[in-house]
Amino acid sequence: MRALLSRAPGGPETLELAELPDPVAGLGQVVVAVKACSINFPDVLIIEDKYQFKPQRPFAPGSEIAGVIDSIGDGVEGWAVGDRVIAMTGHGGLSEKVAVEAARLYRLPQGRSFEDGAALLLTYGTTIHALLDRGHLKPGQTLLVLGAAGGVGLAAIELGKAFGARVIAAVSSPEKAEAAAQAGADETLVYERAPFDKAQSKALADQFKAALGPNGADVIYDPVGGDYAEPALRSIGWEGRYLVVGFPAGIPKLPLNLTLLKSCDVCGVFWGAFAARDPQANAAHVERLFELWANGAIAPRVTRTFAFEDGGQAIAAMAARQAIGKLVVQVG
Repeated sequence: MRALLSRAPGGPETLELAELPDPVAGLGQVVVAVKACSINFPDVLIIEDKYQFKPQRPFAPGSEIAGVIDSIGDGVEGWAVGDRVIAMTGHGGLSEKVAVEAARLYRLPQGRSFEDGAALLLTYGTTIHALLDRGHLKPGQTLLVLGAAGGVGLAAIELGKAFGARVIAAVSSPEKAEAAAQAGADETLVYERAPFDKAQSKALADQFKAALGPNGADVIYDPVGGDYAEPALRSIGWEGRYLVVGFPAGIPKLPLNLTLLKSCDVCGVFWGAFAARDPQANAAHVERLFELWANGAIAPRVTRTFAFEDGGQAIAAMAARQAIGKLVVQVG
């Protein structure tokens, strides 16, 4: 089989398309013939050795796949060769075949494409865990979403609306504001690109406050970090919840006096660890996502697809932080 391999730490230009032996399904595993693999920001970090997990090299990046079961190992029940599935793999998705624990599989609903299936689990799984388990979002509350045109940002808009919130979407361009509005945001605002000096930081905080209104945000969903974090935190409401989701703009340092003044919480969101520690709760969330997908409340937005050979270009596009919605590599 072919795989797009990382042999040494570096950017997407270091990835190499190579031949590897086909994987064999071990105990409790199946081998999936990968049809599509979506690209997420962790794929940028993992090949640079900057992610929480560092697989042994050589490895293929790509943690979110859709495909067809090719073979089944011992101890697996309820699955058959030919079943259409989606799964989170951690890495290895940019390969023509990958061995996956059967417990990680979900059935791809009939009528859904492999590309859309590959774009569901990570962004919406992260976001439903963030909003419900960490943010305790309630109907009628106000949700501020940073980076609102990216994969997790659009998921936060859709899920926020599905859960009855007022959603304010913050983005870096008018084009992204249009995407956020199409996803259902009640209001959008366009911020400048960081870095910010002190005056620019205050101006952004004022921009957030003006959009949110006098009560501020009940929940802030931040998959961006960097210089955007402190201005957003300054716009939080009394006893609000600030959700730390990711840091493509850099790891921020927050003045903790703000948490005292607003009696607010800063909450980390690590969906992968949550799913591993409480698989039943995660499965319940995924089941709810399938229901929301079926009734049209959510819909993965795949805006660009790439040929397998161009998988590195997909990761480069993600690294440039210009992506709107989801980027998907067509593997099979």
